[in-house]
Amino acid sequence: MGDTRRRGAVVLGITSLVVPLTFALGAAPAQAASCTTKAGPYQKQVEKFLGRPVDGKQSSADCKAVRAFQTKHGITPNIGYAGPVTWGVMDLMNKQKAVGKNPNKSGKCPVNKGRIACVDLTLQLSWIQDGKKLVYGPVPVRTGRDGYETRTGLKKIYWRNIDHVSTIYDVPMPYSQFFDGGQAFHSVGVSMWNPPGSHGCVNMTKTDAKKYWSLLKNGDDVYVYGRKAGT
Repeated sequence: MGDTRRRGAVVLGITSLVVPLTFALGAAPAQAASCTTKAGPYQKQVEKFLGRPVDGKQSSADCKAVRAFQTKHGITPNIGYAGPVTWGVMDLMNKQKAVGKNPNKSGKCPVNKGRIACVDLTLQLSWIQDGKKLVYGPVPVRTGRDGYETRTGLKKIYWRNIDHVSTIYDVPMPYSQFFDGGQAFHSVGVSMWNPPGSHGCVNMTKTDAKKYWSLLKNGDDVYVYGRKAGT
């Protein structure tokens, strides 16, 4: 999202760090930090997620694997501790994967509107459907953090700007498609699992934001529902 001036107040959703889901176990941390020798409360769950031996004990290799994951997804402190934030991100990834290609199984996103972009805040997923037909997705997204929640309800895309730059934060917001005041779909250069979230926009990878740009137009419906963890 960004400052549209004529179109009302704007809030933004951008933080730091780079993104991929894949990670190298020997990757160097983005910041100087000691690798903890302590086992975290979610040690076994984190070990299983990372494909490590599941013994509930912290090893040097465990710590390196956890810290690489934390660094790639902007989780701080990135000291290899298997705490609630790290496990929360992994648990969300597991839930997103389990959805497969049936994101609207519950039928919560309207199927009588024609083409519509759906945003499930609970699972941090978005997709485009046309009636009951899945057109694109589901893809992971990064929505508003506590205090800057992405607003729920049925909306419409009212303004698009492929090269938008926020005049409040002086940051680029490529492929912006505004649907509720200053809240928009747009691409960012951070992980979709980078906590705590945006300042209200629906952040996407560049690939997904470009696809949304090609598939949607002014006047298309957007439906946002659910509740993001921690908000």
